[in-house]
Amino acid sequence: MILSIDTTSEFGSLALTEAERTIEEFAIHSPDGFGHVLYEHLEQLLGRHAMNVNHLECFVAASGPGSFTGVRVGLAAVKGLAEATGKKVIAVSNLRAIASFGSAPLRATVLDARRGEVYAAVYNHKLEIIMPEVVVPYNVWPKTLPSHGFEIISPDFSALRNLIDGSVPTVTAPRALAGAIARIAWTEFRHGRACDPAEIDANYVRRSDAELFWKE
Repeated sequence: MILSIDTTSEFGSLALTEAERTIEEFAIHSPDGFGHVLYEHLEQLLGRHAMNVNHLECFVAASGPGSFTGVRVGLAAVKGLAEATGKKVIAVSNLRAIASFGSAPLRATVLDARRGEVYAAVYNHKLEIIMPEVVVPYNVWPKTLPSHGFEIISPDFSALRNLIDGSVPTVTAPRALAGAIARIAWTEFRHGRACDPAEIDANYVRRSDAELFWKE
């Protein structure tokens, strides 16, 4: 049994899974963040299935990229739950989860990073990283894409359509990624790659405003 949490954007989600089977996944839209609503939703999710945290074998969080505060909320939640129950944790990149909704040999995943930038990466059909996760300006991103044999996957193309060659296939991923994150985590878990809570970290890709503007 795996509990998966994604709080990396205002469109978050939770999922409860057993091996490859999704028991329940639901979306949570919280523009004001998740710190004040997450645990209530977790309690309700487990309650609907007559479970508590001790029934779970692994806790999984979306590691980013995304909102810095949102990423921290999700990671802190799974770390705390794992510490309290003595269980393992797994962190999964949002970009990798998005790639799971594709079907092409190469899958270019992209998220709007604001400030005229995107988070982007390229994975293969095994969800192995081919081109590293980066944050780049809108107009630079198309130049980072493979020459052929790929599709572009994103949950929101509204800011990207004018950047995409019309001949390139596109796939719209769902905003709720917790189920996909859990499925990836199950594979990691089966191969013994779950770890202690202290070992997972955020996948910010770019530095926070505090780091960018800090001066000695």
